[in-house]
Amino acid sequence: MTHSTTTPHTYRQYDKELEDIRTRVLAMGGLVERQIAEAVDALVSGDVEKAEAVISQDYRVNAMDVSIDEECTQILARRQPTAGDLRLVMAVIKTIADLERIGDGAERIGRTTVRLSEREKPANIFDSISSLSSHALGILRDSLDAFARMDAEAALAVAARDTQVDARYESILRQLITYMMEDPRNISWAVELIWVARALERIGDHACNICEYVIYLVKGKDVRHTSLEGMEQIVREK
Repeated sequence: MTHSTTTPHTYRQYDKELEDIRTRVLAMGGLVERQIAEAVDALVSGDVEKAEAVISQDYRVNAMDVSIDEECTQILARRQPTAGDLRLVMAVIKTIADLERIGDGAERIGRTTVRLSEREKPANIFDSISSLSSHALGILRDSLDAFARMDAEAALAVAARDTQVDARYESILRQLITYMMEDPRNISWAVELIWVARALERIGDHACNICEYVIYLVKGKDVRHTSLEGMEQIVREK
């Protein structure tokens, strides 16, 4: 790590601050992951009470977002970080924005569960939604693990798996469109579930963003809007 200050005590304090924001990002990621898992579980089981608990916990995700963002602003103002330290702070700021949006998705799924609680729906659609959720959360978990280890190779491998999430999302869309075509009475609940599937598919996109921040952090190159092949080239550069 590079330092713009000089005394050993300040070095230690500065390193502690950088470590703290990294740790807090992972804690926020864990919370968001639990929120999504609980929201999907509530939807599948029709548990309105659990769905309402997810909705009521959304403020915790927002509070973490604001708090970590403020800490990053303090570090930028007081420490004036450069090189790798600056990239870390910027990666943290961007990562928490993605995590906050995933948290919004959990709240949305919770609200959908409450609205659909009295409606009859085919069970097999929930099997598909559960499968999409577990794949999306797996990618999110692994992207945060790559962030924790600052592992660009792992981040690249995780980003490559987003196509699996997209394929499951498209399969659910086809199922739901079929239900709507079979009976117009299915349209209202099917549209609600399309939004659920979309929120879960977006988790994969946000996880890919986190992987891009990891590559930027490690390699010092912005790989947004870069193809997977281009990202691979950057990661493999010595």
